[in-house]
Amino acid sequence: MKQSKKRMMTAAAVTAAVAASILGAAGCGAAGASTTGAVSVPDTIRVENVEGAGNTIAVTGQEEVKVVPDMAQIEYAVYTQADAADACQSENAENLNRTIETLKGLGVEETSIQTSAYGLNPIYDWNSGTQNITGYEMTTRITVSDIPIDQAGSILSESVIAGVNQIDTVSYFSSNYDASYQEALKGAIAVAQAKAQAIAEASGKSVVGIVNVEEYGYNPEVRYSNYSGSGARAVEETAAAAMDMGVMPGQVSVEAQVNVEFAIE
Repeated sequence: MKQSKKRMMTAAAVTAAVAASILGAAGCGAAGASTTGAVSVPDTIRVENVEGAGNTIAVTGQEEVKVVPDMAQIEYAVYTQADAADACQSENAENLNRTIETLKGLGVEETSIQTSAYGLNPIYDWNSGTQNITGYEMTTRITVSDIPIDQAGSILSESVIAGVNQIDTVSYFSSNYDASYQEALKGAIAVAQAKAQAIAEASGKSVVGIVNVEEYGYNPEVRYSNYSGSGARAVEETAAAAMDMGVMPGQVSVEAQVNVEFAIE
């Protein structure tokens, strides 16, 4: 009780001193011949008691949740070569259209099929010393998304038969990612709280509440786990590989990290 009165008296004394200083400055200004305006005195002067500032602990918590993916995304391409540019383009378009029709026949929606990265380029004979054009090559990339995991293998195989001859990546993800991330967040908070409690107890104090929480690491892209193909190969080789490939998605790691500031006493 005495300490409380002492702090109140100190605050009152500081308030009086500040007010007297401002009023004194106003009086001096009024007496001076060069003064052109009145000094504004605030209605209220706040003196904050900062005693106890720093009675906090800031710790980091991280948690990982494993989830079995149920969806897939495939990125592959149709690659063609020919002596003439128009023949190369025509063959590429034919294989591309056949692939798209195959995908539709397997139940893939048009909105899940995206073609991109069209490229028609000359092929040079760099050994001749004259940079003669010996032919043309063209690549059209296709992304197929929203594939149920149990259909990924057949879609790969049938696409290769239809004309795909370059497999880039097969990505796996979970449609329950958000729920898994929230679970990881709760775990990260629990880890942070346990660390803060241990530090507080070692200091002879205890945790009394959370002052601030900062979330880091939310990145839906971590849902993807990629298989990278070996690039363009002959159609026969790629078809054999795809037919023999078993789609094994394994598990996807969902991670959450938080910085938490706890109040202690």
